[in-house]
Amino acid sequence: MPEPGAGEVLIKVGGAGACHSDLHIMQASSGLFPLPFTLGHENAGWVETMGPGATGFAPGDPVIVYGPWGCGLCMNCRRGMENYCQAPAKPSPGGLGGADGGMAEYLLVPATRYLIPLGDLDPRDAAPLSDAGLTSYHAVKRSVHLLGPGSTAVVIGAGGLGQMAIQVLKALSSATTVVAVDTSADKLEIAMTLGADEALLSGDDAIERIKDGTEGQGAELVLDLVGVGPTLAMAAQVSRVLGHLTIVGVGNATLPVNFSSPPHECSVASPFWGTIPELIEVISLARAGRIKMLVEHFTLEDAAHAYHLLHEGKIAGRAVITPNG
Repeated sequence: MPEPGAGEVLIKVGGAGACHSDLHIMQASSGLFPLPFTLGHENAGWVETMGPGATGFAPGDPVIVYGPWGCGLCMNCRRGMENYCQAPAKPSPGGLGGADGGMAEYLLVPATRYLIPLGDLDPRDAAPLSDAGLTSYHAVKRSVHLLGPGSTAVVIGAGGLGQMAIQVLKALSSATTVVAVDTSADKLEIAMTLGADEALLSGDDAIERIKDGTEGQGAELVLDLVGVGPTLAMAAQVSRVLGHLTIVGVGNATLPVNFSSPPHECSVASPFWGTIPELIEVISLARAGRIKMLVEHFTLEDAAHAYHLLHEGKIAGRAVITPNG
């Protein structure tokens, strides 16, 4: 149980989300990270102890932890964009920057600026909002100016991230037609309950349906929450001129780009996480009941089993490890 130093805060972990990026970290950890380290970059819990000089919170306060820890001094950090910190090698929790994560009874957080009050939200349910919620929110918000009545957004991948993206799209642009695409009929059924207007099994038929539904133009926004070869190929085919093709999934495939594909002036971006102000907005939406995370709870002892289910695609929403019950 670490002792918080000057300005630090010790958090009693309520929930730590299991993310697909953890699987990539496990596969790539040999030689890249000093072992052992503790996974868990989606964290929420209760303030346990405030270090000397730390202010703004009190023991027992429910909080969510902003994950990408920056230097706090560069221009991007001063704008709340610590996900794009310009200083090299800043620590972040759970294998994303070298610091131990939240899959333990306690998590040491370096500064109170990374803590967002949860109010009446349960940390065991809210933890994935810090990544699955925030990442989806940031990916959608940057393209909201393209959306509105008559617009279409395609969400490729209806797992934890996709489920959040569907809800965020409806929260930020309710008039947009949201089309969910996945290889799993079960996940598509969940997508419909969360606000998708149409759910399509991945394949050529889905591409044709999307093109027909947009009068051959394609979608203003295509979110690829998977990032493998077939999904990127589909994303390019259903995007439109002057649209946005946004790669969120870390499948690490390559998107071919030439004069004709993606469509002319279709912007391709790969956003990373989100900003501190955006996490505050995500929590506000969750507290208002406008977005919710589907979670399955696992004890710390069952974490390995949770990752096995995640690898097999058998987690309906997000697996959350609950070290303190």
